[in-house]
Amino acid sequence: MFKPPLLAAALACALPLPAAAVTDADLAQLRAEFDQKLKEIQAAYEARLAEMEARLAPPTANPEPATSPPASAANPELSLILQGSYAQRKAGERRPTGFLQDAGIGTPRRGFSLNDTELILAANIDPYFRGLANVILADGQAIVEEAWFQTLALDHGLTLKGGRFISGIGYANEQHPHAWDFADNNLMVQTLFGEHLVQDGLQLKWLAPVDTFVELGAEIGRGSAFPGSEAGGDKNGAGAWTIFGHVGGDVGESNAWRAGLSWLSARPRERESLLLNNTGIDTLNLFSGRSNTWIADFIWKWAPDGNPKERNFKFQSEYFQRNETGELVYDSAGAPSPGAYRARQSGWYAQGVYQFMPHWRAGLRYDRLNQGNLDYGANNARLLPAAYSPNKWSLMADYAPSEFSLFRLQLARDRSMQGNPDDSQISLQYLYSLGPHGAHKF
Repeated sequence: MFKPPLLAAALACALPLPAAAVTDADLAQLRAEFDQKLKEIQAAYEARLAEMEARLAPPTANPEPATSPPASAANPELSLILQGSYAQRKAGERRPTGFLQDAGIGTPRRGFSLNDTELILAANIDPYFRGLANVILADGQAIVEEAWFQTLALDHGLTLKGGRFISGIGYANEQHPHAWDFADNNLMVQTLFGEHLVQDGLQLKWLAPVDTFVELGAEIGRGSAFPGSEAGGDKNGAGAWTIFGHVGGDVGESNAWRAGLSWLSARPRERESLLLNNTGIDTLNLFSGRSNTWIADFIWKWAPDGNPKERNFKFQSEYFQRNETGELVYDSAGAPSPGAYRARQSGWYAQGVYQFMPHWRAGLRYDRLNQGNLDYGANNARLLPAAYSPNKWSLMADYAPSEFSLFRLQLARDRSMQGNPDDSQISLQYLYSLGPHGAHKF
């Protein structure tokens, strides 16, 4: 801090001078030098303090334009996420029986594989906006998962985001794979969205100016991602709408919680889904109609005295209900047979993750889906609804030498497909984070 120059001045005062050399002029000069050094130190620290206060202060409604690019614009945050795994499981896809699901999910890889690599670039553009791009690098592909701008200077707790972004509905949906507590996603999110719901559109959030955390948000989007469809998003206006709200707070020094409720509406057209027919053969089907989904989420965190470094525990659970009505064209790749379709289905998961000592965690998760009311209309004889509840148990343990690396072992028992033997799965996973990476959400 300011000790070196101050110490030098103090030493100069403390060292004895020859008696013949000490005069009033010498003392005045030494005092003037000391005062000058002190003023320089004070001015330097006042400038640094003012800079820090400016960073912490909320943005004004009409800030003065910057005369030069901010430091983050010249030096953007650049990070790379490396992920890989070894997986042992039964061959083929395991799609939950009785649920329309994104046909593009594909079959999980077995053996050794390189998972998606994430390249993230982010920076404050100017005093008014921030930007981020997240590009997924896979075998022979570069996929833009996110590319958005976000306002920094709106009043009254409002934030506007535009471009391509991960939807704010629910809780797990906003998490990237490298932030998951398990090697794979839960059955609920897999069934509803695949990996997560991504919107091309606009998002508006409002953070209430109260002590308790209260956040409200709304989104309008193209509606091309499941449960929407590419054809359904090919229109003027919006093809998907979301509304969500979250509340939370602290309970004493050691506990914190958050709860939320979200709604999603989409208008898919010719949305592709794979289903097993009554003879056990995969069929490609097209759905057109209305899709409405409700999600309730709840999270509880515990850490002694609010310090999670040594020990902490996190409980997380979500429940969904999806209602879809419209037309389902059975076996569209063979002999198409259109018929009415109506489904009212639900599901949930619950998980707990406990860090029992520094760097080491263990977790347990249970997923369960309920077919509910399912009617294929004229195609009931071909796609006979079955009273079955897909479910899955997952047990994991992971070790994180630092915040930039993690190794995970996971054991799972998958009972998501009726008439298909239980799948006992083993997963080994590694994660590395290169470069600066923003903190994950609550």
